[in-house]
Amino acid sequence: MKSNRMLKWFLYGYLALVLIFIFAPIIFSVIFSFNSDRFPTIPLGSFTLKWYETIWQDPDVWEAARTSLIVSFSVATIATLLGFATAYTDYRYRFKLKPLYLALILLPPTIPLIIMALAMLAWFAKIGLAGTVTSIIIAHSVLTAPFAMAIIRLRLSQMDATLEAAAWNLGADQWRALRRVIVPFCRPAIVSSFCLTAAVSFDEFAIAWFISGLNKTIPVIILEIVTGNIDPQVNAIGSFVFLTSITLVVIAQVVLMTRDKKEKVNHG
Repeated sequence: MKSNRMLKWFLYGYLALVLIFIFAPIIFSVIFSFNSDRFPTIPLGSFTLKWYETIWQDPDVWEAARTSLIVSFSVATIATLLGFATAYTDYRYRFKLKPLYLALILLPPTIPLIIMALAMLAWFAKIGLAGTVTSIIIAHSVLTAPFAMAIIRLRLSQMDATLEAAAWNLGADQWRALRRVIVPFCRPAIVSSFCLTAAVSFDEFAIAWFISGLNKTIPVIILEIVTGNIDPQVNAIGSFVFLTSITLVVIAQVVLMTRDKKEKVNHG
């Protein structure tokens, strides 16, 4: 009993250290965004909103934010649709090349981002889409669709396989069964996939930097600001990016957890 208690506290301590290691730089970045001193040093200067006022009045930051929001919303929509389609295909059908099909679907996240960015740049230049918002949307959709597929497929694996067949026996065709049975069951995973893929797209830098051209996203403009100098407004922009991303991730997690709890209560 005592050894189990010690192991429990050791794991709690280890988890706390991991969380500190991950979030300490972010917390300090937020703190320094309210610091009047130009350089991020301790002790801090006086409290100020000057850096937030600077980015608020910067049209380039607004344009980058607009581009990032358009891209992330579009990517989340496309990636979630693709993820649902591929997850349902994997769940519903059996065919000879299915292992290859799944391997190709899950391949993009395993490719180094620089390699993917260079390949995308060459391809978009060949078809005349280089430097456009459309190119960023396509590239990010390719990158994030496997995440959506994995989340929705996990949800489908929890579904009673006889539900869809029961709908068919009651007279529903395949499309109606899909709309009335599969989609409602997958709705929490669909919402979570949408939020998660939006967050990944909003934060992604490497691919966007290579192919965005003049259509800069927030991560790209952060790099331009910090290149060659130290500018505290980056901390303010970073705080906005962190708040947006963490909000999307929390929503995704809450949706899944709330649904799981409701189902456990109903089955209990």
